Amino acid sequence: MPITRRLLLGASSAAALVPTHRVRAQPAVDKTIRLGMLTDMSGPYRDVTGPTGVACARQAIAEFTAAHPETKVELVVADHQNKPDIAVGTVREWFDRGGVDAIVGVDSSAVALACTTVCADKDKAHLNTGAGTSALTGANCNANTVHWTLDTWNLPHSTATAVVKSGGDSWFFITADYTFGHIFQRDTTEFIQAAGGKVVGSAKFPFPETTDFSAYLLQAQASGAKVAGFAASGANFINLVKQAREFGLDKTMQLAAIACFITDVQAMGLPVAQGLILTENFYWDLNDRSRAFMQRIKPSLPAGVFPNMDQAGSYAATLHYLKTVQAMGVAQAKQSGRDTIAAMKRMPTDDDCFGPGLIREDGRKIHPAYLFRVKKPEESHYAGDVYTLLATTPADQAFRPISEGGCKLVHS
Repeated sequence: MPITRRLLLGASSAAALVPTHRVRAQPAVDKTIRLGMLTDMSGPYRDVTGPTGVACARQAIAEFTAAHPETKVELVVADHQNKPDIAVGTVREWFDRGGVDAIVGVDSSAVALACTTVCADKDKAHLNTGAGTSALTGANCNANTVHWTLDTWNLPHSTATAVVKSGGDSWFFITADYTFGHIFQRDTTEFIQAAGGKVVGSAKFPFPETTDFSAYLLQAQASGAKVAGFAASGANFINLVKQAREFGLDKTMQLAAIACFITDVQAMGLPVAQGLILTENFYWDLNDRSRAFMQRIKPSLPAGVFPNMDQAGSYAATLHYLKTVQAMGVAQAKQSGRDTIAAMKRMPTDDDCFGPGLIREDGRKIHPAYLFRVKKPEESHYAGDVYTLLATTPADQAFRPISEGGCKLVHS
């Protein structure tokens, strides 16, 4: 057909009726779950949490994605340096520009209390597996946080109650002078007194710079107390126990660790650590399931390293979170950390580190606690054989009663 002037004018008029804006392509839906692990990679708690905790979280991701290859999971890691301001800045960056959906680890009380507020504000999930403060399920609880593994009610309740009942009814504390140490001493004191014992004195040392504990050990020795309670952790705790042995403190006093881990025992060695009384909520050699976990994680760890309860908590919390994401759908989980935490509470927990359990309304993960005595060198028969089990506190008694925490989420 010949192109006439009339046809051209008609085509031009029709074109004028077509919208001139371009149709924008819809953004791709992000189907990747991203976890940010915030931990101590270079400071006094590096061996308590740090690289082994990261390996445990990666193990959970590997096991989950092997069973659910359609779900993509990424893990990013940062060192909080035990400084709340650095931790908060990192977490905000992760949430605002990194696409992170949940944080895990956060193994410092001061850091955890700072970060839990950010998670609530940004509606992200906070899987705390390492901080001691029980305030995370008490005065500072929120609907975006789960507190796994241990707290400052759990460990003192198990250790102090048993020690007092066995005759250790007078205590002297040597305490790290920061949030962790203060809370542990306060809570342990309450259990000592409740069991009929007393605290005759205490000494606080600057954290983390103290390396010479002689003055504090001399105060403990002069106090006449039957028990030296060490409210410290990490490198400070290890040096404290070593120097206590050098001073012969163990000849006249029972040494009780308020927060001790198998990683500490290994760092000290059994000749130094033997006889210590402590509580852990996980021990790799406790049962067939815990030993099976150890066999799976072993290739990812340096030779001779055995995960402690904090590090096992990173595995268990990550695995339960991912199971929950799978059940509710990735898109919904990414939309709201608060909804994901609520779903985690509705789903019973079960893993090879802690066995069956649950997460309470206040966000407290519930599992048994185990009271151990560190073995003498001649009692140990293979690598990692360091504990003798003295007592087990059932899961429903191992943590603070929900009615006593003051959490605003609890409905009476």
